[in-house]
Amino acid sequence: MEHFDQILERASARHGGEAALRRLIATPLLSASELAAIPDDRWLSSFTMSLFQSGFVWKVIQDKWPDFERAFFGFDPHKMLLLDEQHLDRLNHDAGIVRHAKKIAAVPVNAQMVLELGQHHGGFGAFVAAWPKNDVVGLWQQIRRHGKLLGGNIAPYALRRLGVDTFLFTGDVSAYLQHHGVVDAALGSQKGMNQAQVAFNTWREQSGLSLSEISKTIAFSMG
Repeated sequence: MEHFDQILERASARHGGEAALRRLIATPLLSASELAAIPDDRWLSSFTMSLFQSGFVWKVIQDKWPDFERAFFGFDPHKMLLLDEQHLDRLNHDAGIVRHAKKIAAVPVNAQMVLELGQHHGGFGAFVAAWPKNDVVGLWQQIRRHGKLLGGNIAPYALRRLGVDTFLFTGDVSAYLQHHGVVDAALGSQKGMNQAQVAFNTWREQSGLSLSEISKTIAFSMG
């Protein structure tokens, strides 16, 4: 496995030097106390935004997001649990949002996930804040296991949006990990994710950078 200095050097050379690269990879991250203070509705909102952006034009979802907030009552998880078939049907005919029946139906399930995982921590944000920093893939898996349609990069994008330090299996990052033999299993598999986690933990020790910055550096080192 390459030492991270080699990856950083290559990415810097391709993007105007290390100072310029560091500006490109800068990622706002929150402290544990700041994450714990984020209300449950904001976590559900972020998961839902990532879910609807998956396979769709991101800007369209962003432009429509005020209507999503209206249609889903500000993503209050307790209110989402009260949605019945009649209300879901109304949402599927709401022109203000993207009408996708499976994704709409996933929102109450993911509301239950947010409440359940946060139940013994004082909120979902506190649950995330307490999760071991060297096992971010374990956090993804917990969210995917208890939620609905939150696999792939959907949960990681939602987490990073709110200031959680996480890497992403973007096309460039995935290509790097596989081409350089960092992983020898599918990245969606338990083995592949664990191998990637070990590599990112090593690179963090070598560089002192966050997982998010490392992930972006790898992407910028490609092509």
